[in-house]
Amino acid sequence: MPLPIVLYGAADCDDTERTREHLRALGAPFREVSIDRDPESERFVVFINGGYRSTPTLVVGEGKHKLILTEPTNEELDEVLTGNF
Repeated sequence: MPLPIVLYGAADCDDTERTREHLRALGAPFREVSIDRDPESERFVVFINGGYRSTPTLVVGEGKHKLILTEPTNEELDEVLTGNF
């Protein structure tokens, strides 16, 4: 079963668009949250990224075992999704 993936992104972010398209191309199910429209999610992204509004920020996994990826490359996404990290 694939790990849950949440993509926190912004409308004007090219990296968010690239990451969204890469996840779709891989067939990886994910939920997208716009930090432009959700102030609580924006606060989470700023907190988790040391005060920066970095997008995309991905949360992979659930419970106590989550991996946070900030502005990952396609290669980094591939590594995480194949379990080679």
